[in-house]
Amino acid sequence: MKLCTLKSGSRDGILVVANKSLTKAIEVPEIAPNLMTALENWKVNEIKLKQVYEELNSGELDMGAIDIKPDDFHSPLPRTYQWADGSAFIHHIKLVRMARNAPMPEKLETVPLMYQGGSDTFLAPTEDIPQIDFAHGTDMEGEVGVILTDVPMGVSPEKALNHIALFVIINDVSLRGLIPDELKAGFGFFQGKPSSAFAPFAVTLDELGQNFKEGRFQLPLHVEYNGEFFGKANAKEMHFHFGELIAHAAKTRKLAAGTIIGSGTVSNEDSSMGSSCLAEKRMLEKINFGEFKTPFMKVGDRVKIWMNNEKGENIFGDINQKVVKF
Repeated sequence: MKLCTLKSGSRDGILVVANKSLTKAIEVPEIAPNLMTALENWKVNEIKLKQVYEELNSGELDMGAIDIKPDDFHSPLPRTYQWADGSAFIHHIKLVRMARNAPMPEKLETVPLMYQGGSDTFLAPTEDIPQIDFAHGTDMEGEVGVILTDVPMGVSPEKALNHIALFVIINDVSLRGLIPDELKAGFGFFQGKPSSAFAPFAVTLDELGQNFKEGRFQLPLHVEYNGEFFGKANAKEMHFHFGELIAHAAKTRKLAAGTIIGSGTVSNEDSSMGSSCLAEKRMLEKINFGEFKTPFMKVGDRVKIWMNNEKGENIFGDINQKVVKF
């Protein structure tokens, strides 16, 4: 099943069900006005939404369906109660720490890194990335993520996987020029982590099938930068799987339905896979050539992020954003 959010006068938008080919969608006000409402009673609403999905794919609902136009859709959740982003790819951690001359975490391979991001506003999939100052070091970060049902405090990593409702892909925008000073202050990210964006379609497990196993996506995340190949790192190389990330977030608190957990930047040790963020590419340049060559994002730069299945079908739709002067 594929769900998305139509832009409207409401901050939460309108919940719509999309067909498998991502060409048609239909509103479902009789089930839930928006995705957050649907998630709060997911056990019941998932069954109803899947019935609509099947009927839409069979052509039974063509009369009430609308054509899918990318600019009409928001991120699946335009806002939510909690957005917690992990850093589950060890190769990425090592490169980024090297880039800012920071030591490696003592428990790098045993305890997940995670920060709590701003979730009151997310950017739409095709919404411009505002840049206040080039010196802030605007960077994209291609990630995969999950949207949760209610999660009890103290859940085990194995049981945590049962609380995944939907799967998403993400552009976790970062301001690399601000992050080092924030971390030196000893109180974590804030200004260095502005609004993130998500691809328009959130999907259920059946859409991924064998492409999600052992708590990990098993597909490459494609990143194109200014119209050229930038990366296709495979998300299966997560060190910590999503069950472990969810359990880490729920160690001392319950997680409300609609909580989003991100993987952190998808990263592979094989350099032929490219990168999912500029910070990695810059660090590899520093290692190989002795200097940074690629600048961070400037006004006019564009990033596109998507994920195909083994048949070449686009699963989540595209994140397609341009940097603009704020």
